[in-house]
Amino acid sequence: MNDESSAYSLDSAWIRRSFDRASGSYDAAAVLQAEVREILLGRLSLTSLSPALVIDAGAGTGHASRALKRRYPRAQVIALDSSLGMLRAAGKQQSWIRPFVRVCADAGRLPLPDGCADLIVSNFMLQWSDLDATFAEFRRVLAPRGLLSFTTLGPDTLRELRGAWAGVDPHARVSLFMDMHDIGDALVRAGFAAPVLDVEHYTLWYGDVPRLAADLKAIGARNATTGRPKGLTTPRKFGGMQAAYESHRVDGRIPATFEVVFGQAWAPVNTPRRSASEDAHVSLEDVKRQLQLRRDS
Repeated sequence: MNDESSAYSLDSAWIRRSFDRASGSYDAAAVLQAEVREILLGRLSLTSLSPALVIDAGAGTGHASRALKRRYPRAQVIALDSSLGMLRAAGKQQSWIRPFVRVCADAGRLPLPDGCADLIVSNFMLQWSDLDATFAEFRRVLAPRGLLSFTTLGPDTLRELRGAWAGVDPHARVSLFMDMHDIGDALVRAGFAAPVLDVEHYTLWYGDVPRLAADLKAIGARNATTGRPKGLTTPRKFGGMQAAYESHRVDGRIPATFEVVFGQAWAPVNTPRRSASEDAHVSLEDVKRQLQLRRDS
């Protein structure tokens, strides 16, 4: 592993803690996440799926899980997230009429059997994961003709913030995000068929850098690179970064760019099929047993 890739590798324990801490503030600050979620869910209307089991991977506070249960009322919906705090917040989205199952687990080690799912939806989770491991697990649990539909962040995300820090501090201050073409290659490596990806750019506007930083903290998007500085940032460095960011100010506001990658891919048909008599339902006890086996391994 070279110095740059090491500096920008992710600290999964830190990510979990960040999202645990943000579980109470996430919904109020996650404006872009909510907008993109609606677009992602809307794209499902272009398919003719009638899934028996749906996984909301990186479910966060559960809004997509609730929407998926409304869209597919006969399906079992699993809200999966590595943050227990987020899943506790997701419990507030539960409906006794259309409940979903909450599972705390890493998307790279799913406590689910092979070929059990017909649809996996993931909004803004993949940038926090080991992409190859996660795609391999998604591919494993999807049944033949199962669909993966997701969003993640591309390399232009927070380019202004990254550039402002670059002139002040050599440490990794902002995560590197994977290019759309590399994401497509990862899908192919995992064995997915017919991947389709496209990119949209969004700009959020702020009065100043502290307000941008507060929003990022509120949604749990703190610096999780293993090469991040471990001590407190000095006022001099933070002031230098703010001064550099000022070059982007337009009409009294500063921009924050987000490159959003939309993707979908299918599990190929030439994989072992579930038998017609096989029930796609996964009980909570099944999930608990799988989790225990993985902890013991």
